[in-house]
Amino acid sequence: MTGEAKLAADPKTSPAPAPPSATQNAPAAPHAPAPNAFWAMALGSAGVVFGDIGTSPLYAFKLALAQATDKGVVHVDAVMGVVSLALWALFLVVTVKYVLFLMRADNRGEGGVLSLMALAQEAIGRRTLVLFALGGAGAALFYGDAVITPAISVLSAVEGLKTVPVMGPMVTLSWVLILSLVILIGLFMVQSRGTAKVAVFFGPICVVWFAAIAGIGLMHMPHDPEVLLAISPSYAVVFLAHHGVVGLFVLGSVFLTVTGAEALYADMGHFGRWPIQAAWLFLVLPCLVLNYLGQGAFALQTIRAAHGGAVGDVDWFFQMTPALLRVPMVILATAATVIASQAVITGAYSLTNQAMQLGLLPRMVVRRTSETQAGQIYLPQINTMLLIGVIVLIAVFKSSDSLGNAYGLAVTGTMAVTTSLAFIVVYRGWKWPLLGAAAMISPLLTLDMVFLGANALKLLHGAALPLILGAALFGVMATWVRGTDIVNAKLQRDTPLLDDFLPLLAARPPHRVAGTAIYLTGDPTHAPGALLHNLKHNKVLHERNVILNVETLETPRVDEAERVKVTPLNDDFMRVTIKYGFMETPNVPKALIACRKQGLGIDMMSTSFFLGRKTMVSTAKGGVWRWRDRLFLILSKNAANPTEFFHIPPGRVLEMGAQVTV
Repeated sequence: MTGEAKLAADPKTSPAPAPPSATQNAPAAPHAPAPNAFWAMALGSAGVVFGDIGTSPLYAFKLALAQATDKGVVHVDAVMGVVSLALWALFLVVTVKYVLFLMRADNRGEGGVLSLMALAQEAIGRRTLVLFALGGAGAALFYGDAVITPAISVLSAVEGLKTVPVMGPMVTLSWVLILSLVILIGLFMVQSRGTAKVAVFFGPICVVWFAAIAGIGLMHMPHDPEVLLAISPSYAVVFLAHHGVVGLFVLGSVFLTVTGAEALYADMGHFGRWPIQAAWLFLVLPCLVLNYLGQGAFALQTIRAAHGGAVGDVDWFFQMTPALLRVPMVILATAATVIASQAVITGAYSLTNQAMQLGLLPRMVVRRTSETQAGQIYLPQINTMLLIGVIVLIAVFKSSDSLGNAYGLAVTGTMAVTTSLAFIVVYRGWKWPLLGAAAMISPLLTLDMVFLGANALKLLHGAALPLILGAALFGVMATWVRGTDIVNAKLQRDTPLLDDFLPLLAARPPHRVAGTAIYLTGDPTHAPGALLHNLKHNKVLHERNVILNVETLETPRVDEAERVKVTPLNDDFMRVTIKYGFMETPNVPKALIACRKQGLGIDMMSTSFFLGRKTMVSTAKGGVWRWRDRLFLILSKNAANPTEFFHIPPGRVLEMGAQVTV
């Protein structure tokens, strides 16, 4: 396959872009939930949304200050500069960019990079290579984040055992690695059972965690009140101005304080804009600020006690915790990091489901783990790949310090993509003037690029890992998109138009059999391949025939009243279109029940589903793009069976095979 990669659909799940609506001229105004529901959702968001960013104090301050250390000697200006940078990263990146601005750019209440890509596509009115490149890159980099977050979070918590006075000498590197792997492997193994039963504890545990980190921060601030001056941005500016390249390395590590900020936006559909904003402004942000100020005060107290001597490699978070409370703090930190890991794992499931619906990835098996919560899904293939990635990372990097160098680049890349897509939405969707949109987005994009550049300095220290992983995943998406585009074009050339075919069929009718035949197709304008093969080989036609097309729209969800559309074609054929949003999982039998309201009653016991099973065959051509042909063939062969993907009863399915060369 050659040529540009365009956003194309899986033949079975063909997305159809909806025209821009009038509601795009301004950001959506979400309805405020009832008071009880509001606080329940705010509490839930504390566990799911803020688990990642809430555990950043375990390693972010330590790594940033280590970058500013000169041969084991930590200077006062370095401490003040790091604290100031950390606080203003929280203020500018999280509060201003995400909480106050990006959360207003929702796609019918949903957020995240693919939701924003779909919204941008709808604003422009067509698919473009630029939008696909941005959305695909952002999604690919998110998977890097999904692999690194569990590894660095759990490692940093378990490493706290080294600071326990009695246990410290016995806690070796091997024990840290083994215990971390046991925790993470156990976490991935229970994913298939769902998290509905334990998720109710996520919020309360994280509230306790935030209260604990705020408490130990407050405990140390009176010992060195000078740290409060770090709230002034002047300390951050002076530090960067006086430390040159070292300052940029520190800035790259400081960015770890805001990892997980993308979850604010991605999980907006689960909890709503207002509960997330309230939880951030009144709980999470104050607790994080107090903890970083406390770590800074403890560092100032420590280096002054050293009288200019070396202080060594200090785990500031656990060292400032009273010795008697370190074991409980390690246990609480481990629970918080497991929750943070769970949030990013389920986020990867949700992102994959969106990517499949938008045609960016081949079909995979999607299993629902809850009968009442639509967002509770489990993808075995993604779970296995994430687990393998986490194990490899821990085996290679062996410590949270080493992983910290690889962490920031994936997150900054995703943030830069999100900001770029937001510009398209503001300019084309909200109809802002170009100068106004540029004035709003430019400072935010500049901030992203500064952090991106700072993290790029660590390419030789592990930061290349998420780029390699992201590039590989983007290659998979581009190959699948381009391949399905070629297959769709070829099938359209080789099959007649339905409007031309049906009159010919009526003129020379084949033998009729009782029952209903449903032909699933990705292109309702052409005669389905399964129909042509059935007529060619079986030489029969059912009494009723349904041309069934499943569309994925550029909206997160579709109202049940608009789910199904029935269009009669003639006395023997009718077209049924089932519409889903990219956040939904198709269930064809359930949707067909709604056809009864439109005069099409389908008895599943007398209905047969005909599916076209396409076997991809590569041509003999060579060249530089040969690897993409082979990759597409592998992806096609390993795609989930449409019977399982669309939840069609296997006993009612007949597959008609055909070969397609690519």
